[in-house]
Amino acid sequence: MPATTLPPDAHLPELPRREDWGIGVVGAGFIVRDCHLPAYRQAGFPATAITSRTEATAREVAALRGVPKVFPTLEAMLDDPAIEVVDVAVPPAEQPGVIRRILARPRKVRGILAQKPLALSLAEARELVAACDAAGVALQVNHNMRLDHSVRALKWLLDRGVLGEPVLATIEMRAIPHWMPWARDGRSLSTFIMSIHHLDAMRYWLGDPERVLASTRPDPRTKFPHVDGINLTILEYADGARASCWDDVWAGPAREGAAADLGVRWRFEGTEGLAKGTIGWPSWPRVAPSTIDYSLASDGGAWHRPRWPQAWFPDAFAGTMAGLLVALERGGEPDIPGRDNLRTIALCEAVLSAATQHRVVSFRDAIV
Repeated sequence: MPATTLPPDAHLPELPRREDWGIGVVGAGFIVRDCHLPAYRQAGFPATAITSRTEATAREVAALRGVPKVFPTLEAMLDDPAIEVVDVAVPPAEQPGVIRRILARPRKVRGILAQKPLALSLAEARELVAACDAAGVALQVNHNMRLDHSVRALKWLLDRGVLGEPVLATIEMRAIPHWMPWARDGRSLSTFIMSIHHLDAMRYWLGDPERVLASTRPDPRTKFPHVDGINLTILEYADGARASCWDDVWAGPAREGAAADLGVRWRFEGTEGLAKGTIGWPSWPRVAPSTIDYSLASDGGAWHRPRWPQAWFPDAFAGTMAGLLVALERGGEPDIPGRDNLRTIALCEAVLSAATQHRVVSFRDAIV
């Protein structure tokens, strides 16, 4: 197969050899019910147990998704010797406390899959990473956009230099999110909830930037007070590459009577090729696979257009858990470890500072 052609499995994650992992889930909201649990079952490592703040909700989700055990408390689930890893799926402000409770339990699990961001401040996130290291518990962060199939396919091309040296990468989101109640009254709205996906994807593709420029304004549709609604970000790289993320959660008055033009599009321009794609999640609950099209300077104007049936929602959610389980099988570090998430949190901090303080921010200063 030519090195410039995506193999048929380039968009898929590596799966663990074992299928009988004892996975305990904390939380029973939409993302667990409709993404985590179906994706794990489809991938061959279904969850073993679930617990939630409201036991009745946990029992309802367990019955719907075939989870055999329901525990009234997190501590009761952790004491079950069958539980080897814990999937923490709670709001960001609650997650650090849940992770500390897991680490404080005398019986230690082997791994934790945490949501992004690991914490809402870099200092607290560092404390959690250090605590997991001290306890000998592997920490994976659920940056599931890295497992979106078009994002992963582009990474395959970039790792092999197929597109040449990077010149410009862009992600343009025009989508109307459903803000959960926990999004209110936080220090950040879009940056740490929405933009974090795209900023982390840029780090996945290009690494850490040198400088960050950003602008933000409130979203007219979101009625509760917030600072960062619509985010525009530019990342400058030492090798000359530039990246831009437009996170438009207004997307025009589509809910107010105008025609809707919603979607997420990305584009990557290199010295030897061009790739562009779409991200399918805004179509949810209709399952829409993401896409990639790419053309090389050597192609004579031809396009490569691989397609697949898998979609970010729900399929990509299996990939981050798989990364943790594969690491535990091999005895190495997960592919999206907590210490890597520290750099994505630092990038979010840099974007928020650049946008609200109207200044250029050095990433090196942000990560200190």
